[in-house]
Amino acid sequence: MKRYIKYCLLLIASAWSLVSCNSFLDDNPTDRLPEEEAYKTLSDLRNNALGAVYLNIGGSSSSQGLQGTARSVYDLNTFSTDEAVIPTRGSDWYDGGIWQNLFLHRFGNVDFTGDTWNYLFKEVLAANRAIERIDAYAAQHPDESVVEMRAEARALRAMFLFYAMDLYGRVPLFMTSEPTVQEMKLQDRSVAFKHIVSELQAVDADLPWQASPRPGEYYGRMTHAVADFLLAKVLLNAEVYADDDWTDDQRPDGSAMMWDVEGTLMNTWQAVEYYCEVITFEGYRLADNFEDNFSISNEESPELIFTIPMDIYNYSNRFVYQFRSLHYNHASALGLNGENGASATIEAMNTFGYGTDHEDARLWSTYYYDTVHHDKTDDLVTLDDGSPLVYRPLDVKLDLSNDPYEKTAGARMRKYEIDFAAMSDGQLRRNDIVLFRFADVLLMQCEAMLRDGRAGAEADALLNQVRHRSFMAERTATLDNVLDERMLELAWEGWRRNDLIRYGLFTRPYTDRPQTDGDRHGYTLVYPIPGETLTACGCSQNPGY
Repeated sequence: MKRYIKYCLLLIASAWSLVSCNSFLDDNPTDRLPEEEAYKTLSDLRNNALGAVYLNIGGSSSSQGLQGTARSVYDLNTFSTDEAVIPTRGSDWYDGGIWQNLFLHRFGNVDFTGDTWNYLFKEVLAANRAIERIDAYAAQHPDESVVEMRAEARALRAMFLFYAMDLYGRVPLFMTSEPTVQEMKLQDRSVAFKHIVSELQAVDADLPWQASPRPGEYYGRMTHAVADFLLAKVLLNAEVYADDDWTDDQRPDGSAMMWDVEGTLMNTWQAVEYYCEVITFEGYRLADNFEDNFSISNEESPELIFTIPMDIYNYSNRFVYQFRSLHYNHASALGLNGENGASATIEAMNTFGYGTDHEDARLWSTYYYDTVHHDKTDDLVTLDDGSPLVYRPLDVKLDLSNDPYEKTAGARMRKYEIDFAAMSDGQLRRNDIVLFRFADVLLMQCEAMLRDGRAGAEADALLNQVRHRSFMAERTATLDNVLDERMLELAWEGWRRNDLIRYGLFTRPYTDRPQTDGDRHGYTLVYPIPGETLTACGCSQNPGY
């Protein structure tokens, strides 16, 4: 049983690079310090202890990072839903059936779910190690304050636990970098949920108030607004996370759950609204243009709350999503490379009103579809035979092999501005990867009000604030309209699975995805726990696997 724990510790060892650098997020050190030299000052401590946790929020290889890479947290949250699909295109994209199995909710046959688990708990271990280093420094330097730094490490740990709990249901809550077998025991999801909320609330006041997405000392860091966003997001899903038996089709009532929020007792939905209002109070607002959030210089957007910093020279984080989506000729015309894979589903196209007289204005900003033109020159992009490249959104299927539109079916990812200076086939670029933004805050607040029975003008105004920015007609705030707006506003941003589970719609059948037995019994609301973890802790597998 000790073998798995040692394995986890070996995984994290590579993350603890003791670096000497000026940039807090520099992940290309040219020198390494001996451990006794790495934690001499507060600056050393921040760079070398806390920096090891921040280093891997993004990633440069598969299954690493919260977003940006393939076979990762993002893929589990996106390609298992009605938002996007990676079709089999003849000899391309079968990959042993993993993408079909992910879309069809045959999760026991998706071979990277264990890698994602290992990534998340490698980061929990890194956060624990950072806290231990911070505490050791504080003991030796009682006249220096490490409160902010320790709060960051605890909040980061809570964030990784949130993603793990959301994906896998039951998780261990070990608080050291060398957990015992007993500490590796899986905890009920309700226990993990309350622990995450408690941790974020405990450190919230000690976190820096500066804006995380702005270049400078706090660039890419865990700040007060980031923690408040996480609190709103976790509590919005309270009825899901407080349910330890997700197979019985019953959930607790969020309105009956009470929370101590800054000394005031609130129900779940009131607490969500409170944390959303705090973020608004801090000065975050919608960017003037939807596209500003995904531009090459998007760190200037007043809407962004938490991002993965990107730079073609300073960081090695990758952004594979457009590379993975664009047709070969399309990518080549842009001076990039492409793998001709990921596409929008028919359900997504229907939500955007594609092909109708009520198309959403964000359709063009979110997808490439129909006849393709070069983003910069507007020249026609052509196929090898000289004919125009035409993406066919409504002809997408899970298996396109031998289909007339095998290589061209499906609308493709546009959302992020093309960086013509990008390197590594377009994966190493300058657009920061968006994790949390203010449009989501407005939609969470609106939804919380509706779930609290407070439909009306105030909820309508929150929904329509998002719609007005894209010059869309007003809608009445209903739960269905909020869910549609979340697709329209947040497509390709990794939240769809989270949304559908909260709405009780994740397991329903839709185009090319019949309902499985696991769906009918609720098993597929979480992913299977890796077998090596079960061996290490002596725990049972999630139901159905």
